[in-house]
Amino acid sequence: MSLISPALMQRFDIPGPRYTSYPTADRFLPDNRGEALTGALEARAAGPSLPLSLYVHLPFCESVCYYCGCNKVITKDHGKSQDYLRYLEREADLVASRLAGPGGKSAAVSQLHLGGGSPTFLSDSELALLVSTLKARFDFLEEAECSIEIDPRTVDEGRLSHLRGLGFNRLSFGVQDFDPRVQAAVHRVQPYEQVAALMQSARALQFDSINVDLIYGLPYQNPESFARTLEQVVTVHPDRIALYAYAHLPARFKPQRRIDADTLPGADLKLQMLDQAIRRFLADGYEYIGMDHFALPEDQLARVKRDGRLQRNFQGYHANPGSDLVGLGVSAISQVGRAYSQNVKTLAEYTGALDAGRLPVERGLTLDDDDRVRRDVIMRLMCQGRVNFEALERQYGIRFETYFEEALARIREFEQFGLVSRTPAGLEVSKTGWFFVRAVAMAFDKYLWQHADHQRFSKVL
Repeated sequence: MSLISPALMQRFDIPGPRYTSYPTADRFLPDNRGEALTGALEARAAGPSLPLSLYVHLPFCESVCYYCGCNKVITKDHGKSQDYLRYLEREADLVASRLAGPGGKSAAVSQLHLGGGSPTFLSDSELALLVSTLKARFDFLEEAECSIEIDPRTVDEGRLSHLRGLGFNRLSFGVQDFDPRVQAAVHRVQPYEQVAALMQSARALQFDSINVDLIYGLPYQNPESFARTLEQVVTVHPDRIALYAYAHLPARFKPQRRIDADTLPGADLKLQMLDQAIRRFLADGYEYIGMDHFALPEDQLARVKRDGRLQRNFQGYHANPGSDLVGLGVSAISQVGRAYSQNVKTLAEYTGALDAGRLPVERGLTLDDDDRVRRDVIMRLMCQGRVNFEALERQYGIRFETYFEEALARIREFEQFGLVSRTPAGLEVSKTGWFFVRAVAMAFDKYLWQHADHQRFSKVL
């Protein structure tokens, strides 16, 4: 029997946000002077605060993957990354100066993530320069989690050793699928043997955690071919696995226009592939973290999930107890205190803003009290799968059942299908309901129901 029945799939596999934030980034307003971010950074510097997370967006790739919806720059000109690093240094200076505490003390950092694009487009010397630039401006804790996204086609054992020497202790390999026909159809050819050898080298170098990204729903995928990929993945035994559903949105993402829609698996085949992946990972000892993520029981992500300390931000699920995130680079998003902000999306706009001596911010939002309480509810659902009414009532001075009367009415259908249980103490998502937690969280999203424009989002499965 399927873990996720076709009836549940048909009813609740609906378009909706991924809730890496609330309100979601599409609700941000124009803020090209970066006032929301500036105010939040300076407010943070004025008082005690937990260590923050840093995200650096490195947009460059040598070739395009047809499924990709990331903000990227396709080029073989590595001179562009040299110029980009100079501007990243300027942005880091602007941010660090606003974060400096009494006596000019640097802000503490407990988490760094390099994403893209392909961060490993940068040369070894460029990556070393970037790390030294950041460490000269921020106070990295000795136990800081430093992770980087890896394109297996751009690294070898020597490069992995260099990354380890720079202080990176977590890796994420972009695999997607090991089937040669699927790889050719999405323009990302990388043999299983190559990835397996790199992961073996990474283990020898004692990286703390290794993640593998997979996508189901790609052209020419079917349950038989995907089963082979799943078997190969569990053979290399990564600490974490991220399993994403491919959303075919060619009107929105230009590279996807190169994918023949007739080669994509239908909804029934996608459900079969999702079901077999969940079964295979659970059978191999992985724990389901939520959304698209699985982790081995001893991995930090699984431990904090069990302890009720799982967090979520624009980088996805994480274990960092601080909620503040500073994003550097084109399109990077920051979350500091009550403020969200997003940088401009093109290199020309980015360099232009920094040449003018200002933060390269395009949009932002300062949360009001209603945003804060709804964010808390949604993140508790997304991370812990439960909401305690009394705790929220004490914290925000509300009567939960009155304040969220409309949301609780929307929850009733999830209760009827056994996805959520409601008690006098609160709400709890069931084991099956975890697979639909995005849809459950949507019930509390005020903006979503005001505008009813759900279709621009990917489906929850």
